[in-house]
Amino acid sequence: MQWRNSSNQYGLISVVLHWLVAAAVFALFGLGLWMTDLNYYSEWYQSAPALHKSIGVTVFSLMLLRVLWRLFTPTPAALSRHSARVRLLSRLGHGLLYIMVFAVLVSGYLISTADGRGISVFGLFEIPAVLSGLPNQADVAGFVHYYAAWSLVVFAGLHGLAALKHHLFDRDETLKRMLGIAPK
Repeated sequence: MQWRNSSNQYGLISVVLHWLVAAAVFALFGLGLWMTDLNYYSEWYQSAPALHKSIGVTVFSLMLLRVLWRLFTPTPAALSRHSARVRLLSRLGHGLLYIMVFAVLVSGYLISTADGRGISVFGLFEIPAVLSGLPNQADVAGFVHYYAAWSLVVFAGLHGLAALKHHLFDRDETLKRMLGIAPK
């Protein structure tokens, strides 16, 4: 597999970034749901949110890399058998996924830094609180974070189902291209 995208296939960098972000999004969602049930006396009460934040910062970095990679490495051309409607839905869907991922990540940052404290990333370095102390910052960002996270997971699930539909019913190369399998 080549490391850069070609006209008919995603390259190794795009494939790895896609699947790392996808796995991390679902892991963060599960961790976030689990954290809401922790009580003050749980041994994970402090460490689970710290892990959640650290992984979130890592995903933000991966998403920035994804956006930059996408700017400098064009995506493969749409499959010729896809209608104009399918192509439009694909572009809109991918755009919405990117927006939702960034909405979840930025709102998570705003929740975490609302009190003026930075975010420790795996205890290695700290992301400073650049914007804090806004009226109701934690509450507003928490509202956005909650609904954006649920929307993202539902929409990512639909995205996965659409890929399976292309693979199992349409029998086209859509899923194979994101798995790094060369077209025949």
